[in-house]
Formats: sequence, structure tokens, C-alpha cells
Amino acid sequence: MCKQCELNPVIILSNSTKGLCKSCFFRYFERKFNRTISQFKLIEPNEKIGVAVSGGKDSLSLLYLLNKIKEKRRFKIEALLVDEGIKGYRDKTIKDAKRFCKELGIKLTIISYKDEFGYTLDQMLKKINIKPCSICGVFRRYLLNKYSIKLEFDKLATGHNLDDEVQTILMNQFRSNQEVSARLGPITGIKDNEKFVRRIKPFYLITEKETTTYAYLKNFNIPFCECPNNTQAYRIEVRNFINNFEQKYHGTKHSIINSFIEILPSLKEKYKNDKEIKSCKQCREPSSKEICQACEIRNKLK
Repeated sequence: MCKQCELNPVIILSNSTKGLCKSCFFRYFERKFNRTISQFKLIEPNEKIGVAVSGGKDSLSLLYLLNKIKEKRRFKIEALLVDEGIKGYRDKTIKDAKRFCKELGIKLTIISYKDEFGYTLDQMLKKINIKPCSICGVFRRYLLNKYSIKLEFDKLATGHNLDDEVQTILMNQFRSNQEVSARLGPITGIKDNEKFVRRIKPFYLITEKETTTYAYLKNFNIPFCECPNNTQAYRIEVRNFINNFEQKYHGTKHSIINSFIEILPSLKEKYKNDKEIKSCKQCREPSSKEICQACEIRNKLK
């Protein structure tokens, strides 16, 4: 039975042995979403919030909820989608994103690797020997920041959930990369910089299981569609590891996040003056080096 009423549960929460029925789960999920925004001061009145959408369950659930609360919290939203050019995958999710944005009456801007760099991701992988996620991570971050500034977003909201953050925290630990971890958290970056639009994660304290269940029960009609390049990702190994651990020791993911939030202020303080942000000599976008990573890859493609 649902722990709050007498109806049959639709989900057993990851950090609990008790379940919630459909209506109680919706209240739980939306309350947690709103509390995360308030607790970490993710959105201020009169801000223009960009929402990075992919057409998947997390980003479209995020878009739906931000649209639902925008009048009450007095902010504006627009959607931004990066088309990497992955045949049989991104072309399908773009259709879902377009349909969803049209239903909600939200402006959607689509930017593509083909238009910006001259090649789709599929074409890039045939030209140079590099892991797909290595290219994608660099180019996606580059374009999301470039167009967030161009579209005058105050912040960019992403659908990253608790599972995503736990995986990234562990990956940085395994690689001894504390400086990168310092830029994580519910609002990314170490400090404000006019060259960057900071990203916010309203699903930071919500698990992937919960976001999947929410999208399914809301009948968003989003088919499960995983990137075909995911099988080559280091992240998948970490994801499987932590999921297996969570199965044996319930609540592990929440404990990792809670511990990380506690030490995050110290990490940000430690690295706040470490690197000067320069402008890339080729594209003039922000970079910690003379030539940014995106241009380094672009030069290899030429």
C-alpha cells in the first residue's frame, strides 16, 4: 500500500522500502523539484531560463515542470537543442522535442554540428580516430554556452538527475580530478563569469528511476531511445558499478550526493582563483588555453 494513503503503489522509492501511489508520487516529485530550486536558489524572478532539451524523458519532464511554475516564480523559458547528427537516434528525438515544445507553446532553437563545424558526428567519427563521447562532450558544451549567450539566457537548465551527478562525482574521484568536481553541484561553475552562462540542475536530488516513472505516468509518449555510442562510454561502466552497489546497499546514491554537497563549498573555495579564462585565438570563445578544445578537434577534422 502507498505509505500516505490506501491505494496501490506505482513506485518504491530508492532510499525507502515504502511505495507511493500515482497521485502521491506526483506530489512528492513536484515538491522535491520545487524544493531543490528554492534550496539552492537556482532561479530568480525576471530571469530568462534556457532549457537544454534532447527529446528524452529527463529534459522534456524538466521543460514541462519549468513551464508549469514559470508564472508563479515569474521567469521566462526557451528551449535549446543540439543536433549532433546521429542517424537513427537524434533525428527521432528531435521530432519528440518539436512536438512537445509546440504543445506547450515554447520557442525551440535547434543548432547542429553540421552547420557549426561542417560535419555531423557520424561523419566526424569516420574522419578521425577519437571516442564519440570525447567529441560530443566538448562540442555540446561549446555550442550550449555559445548560444545561451547569443539568446541572452541568464541560466541554462539541464535535465541532469541524481544518478548523473553521482556518476560524474565517482568518475572524477577515479581520475583524481577534484578541480572538475569543484565545478559541479546544483548550479555549475565556481564563480560568475560573463563569458559563461551557468547551468542549473532542478532534478539534482531526484533519481533517474523517479524521472522515468514521472514521464511514463504523465503519458509524455517519449519512446526509450539510448544513444548508440553509449556502449563505448567510460560512464556506462561507472553507472553499472554504482547501480549494482545501490541494489545491495539502498540509499548509497543519496549518501554520495549528500556528502558531496557538504564538501562542495570547500572545493569551490580552493579552486576559485586557479585558472584565468582566456579567449580562444581561433573562435574567440572562452578557453583556459590559447586554443580551445573545440577548435583543436576542428583542426584535426580539417
